Amino acid sequence: MLFYLKKLISAFLLPVPIGVILLLLAFIFLLKNSYKKAKIFLIISILWFGTLSNQTISNMIIAPLENSHKTLFETPNDIKYILVLGNAHFSNENLPITSEVHTTAMNRLTEGLRHYFNLKSIDKNPKLIVSGYSFDDPNSHAQMQKRLAISLGVDELDIITLDTPKDTKEEAIESKKIVNDEKIILVTSASHMKRASMLFQKEGLNIVEAPTNHKVFSSNYPSSYFSAKNLEKVELAFHEYLGMIYSYLKDEI
Repeated sequence: MLFYLKKLISAFLLPVPIGVILLLLAFIFLLKNSYKKAKIFLIISILWFGTLSNQTISNMIIAPLENSHKTLFETPNDIKYILVLGNAHFSNENLPITSEVHTTAMNRLTEGLRHYFNLKSIDKNPKLIVSGYSFDDPNSHAQMQKRLAISLGVDELDIITLDTPKDTKEEAIESKKIVNDEKIILVTSASHMKRASMLFQKEGLNIVEAPTNHKVFSSNYPSSYFSAKNLEKVELAFHEYLGMIYSYLKDEI
């Protein structure tokens, strides 16, 4: 129950819901003929969306998260386990697995497979751990990632699925049961790595961070200066900052 309450509350503390609430307040004051208050909230909402959809501002907000850990270019050859944290999917038998799995999840898995195949190429015996529960889908996210990994050439016997974890904290707990004190490559989005790393270290796991799916970029293309993609960066950052506050208050990090 607490998990769903947390998700519900955090959903209203993201950039778009906050902006919509500001616009709604402006509309309410307009209906009440409180034109001055309506103008104030309308101006605030315009500034809110305009600022957060700006390329420079969005990069500044998410950069501290993404810059917390460097890219893992070379695969350590003394590691057996590679854990790819879960993301999202939707099952649809009429679509290819690459359409069923969210783009972010595919990006994470691809980075995990890069390290997996690097270890395979030097005659190591790596194990790929994929995680994630089902929520309202008939298939768990771990099973969907397993299907995708097999289709991309991973030996089914090398895949371990964690079908029950609902969040990163639970993924850390379940992973610890498998790897114990052994080193593990932790793969997740760069924006999520800071919080994930702290949660895993709190559980006593010996991790090597492998961030991917970086969002910080600068472009001179006209549509890049103000766009929904920039707003998406801020949403990712807000989600992580809220998550870190929640985890800190619960003494999880």
